[in-house]
Amino acid sequence: MKKVIAIVFTIIGTILTVNAQTENVKLISLEQTPGEFTKKQLTVEEGTYIFEISNNEVGHDVGFVLVEKGKDISKPENHIQTAYVTTVVANGKTQKSKPTTLSKGEYVYFCPMNPTATDNTLIVQ
Repeated sequence: MKKVIAIVFTIIGTILTVNAQTENVKLISLEQTPGEFTKKQLTVEEGTYIFEISNNEVGHDVGFVLVEKGKDISKPENHIQTAYVTTVVANGKTQKSKPTTLSKGEYVYFCPMNPTATDNTLIVQ
């Protein structure tokens, strides 16, 4: 009986922990149109974010890449891979990334599939 109670409390504790972590995650919504993001610069507080990327009639699939400013964007090892959308974004659809923790600093974001400019800036204060 003690084992059953311990298991129940462990399950409840895990659920509460996951819910608490999810509550602290904020959403950054970005829209792509042919050849560009509609938002060129964003400023946010340090924290954990999910990126929601919308494909507004680009005409083909799009994606999302986030890199710390100053790093070589052409090298995938410099990409913040948790910020990638979990699946490519089809025309007229929206997809999300995994939760991504951002520290203070500057980042650039772009889509090599669209392709968009590589000077879109995300500033984390």
